[in-house]
Amino acid sequence: MVHAPDAEELNDKTFRVEDDGTATMPLVGVVKISGFTVSQVEDDLKNRLKTYVRNPLVSITVVQFRSSPVFFVGQFQRPGIYALQGRHTLIEMMQSVGGLQPTAGRRIKVTRKSESGPIPLASAAVDPATKTSSVEISLVSLTQNINPAEDIELQPYDVISVDRAEQVYLVGAFAGKTGGIEVGDRDYISVLQVLSQAGGLTPNAIPEKALILRPVLDTARRAEIPINLAKVLSTEGNDFPLLPNDILFVPAKKAKSPLVDRLETILISTGLSVLIYGLVNHVF
Repeated sequence: MVHAPDAEELNDKTFRVEDDGTATMPLVGVVKISGFTVSQVEDDLKNRLKTYVRNPLVSITVVQFRSSPVFFVGQFQRPGIYALQGRHTLIEMMQSVGGLQPTAGRRIKVTRKSESGPIPLASAAVDPATKTSSVEISLVSLTQNINPAEDIELQPYDVISVDRAEQVYLVGAFAGKTGGIEVGDRDYISVLQVLSQAGGLTPNAIPEKALILRPVLDTARRAEIPINLAKVLSTEGNDFPLLPNDILFVPAKKAKSPLVDRLETILISTGLSVLIYGLVNHVF
């Protein structure tokens, strides 16, 4: 049902979506419905009505699904409610929503109502409390295999969701990349893998005093885990796993002011550094 108080021809009228995914409405003509969210269709109608109304108000209420819906939630290019007309697999429907956003994680979750039957994968888990089953599917397994078992046939009212990619964060004296690095499908990423992606450390880094700041469950605090990156890099120490949302911090030596460097050079050249080196450093 369309609610458009400034357009009597449309206001509080119900329109049927045809098999080709369109609806024909007065004033605005043929409107594409299938493959778009409710808010996207509302925006389309507002733009079309601007020919007749200065600031049109439009809202749409879905009265009835002629075909069963499936729900795409999260980091998809076009999340929303989609009609499941006929038999469609997960990959087919993902193409309809435009795939994933660049920030999406690499695991897709499918949740299914119990009345639709079990999800046909061994890793699916049943929740008796919500009367649903769910499974997490690796994007790599889904897209890189021929006819993957994970390309399940979707059922009415399935919810397909994907979160933002889990990351670890780099702060401090890194030679190249800082900020977030995706963990991907893995449960963790190692310190050496992160250092490789970050281009190593800067010359003024203090790798012996590096810290991992790890979130403490159910709090806003982070635990500090000291790590000697010099030993890790020299293979004297073991590599260390970084978990999602960890922060790897590497401090840097404080740069001396140019004036201090110049004075130290003069002092050393005149042989007086032993006597007044401490004074210079105290002042500067």
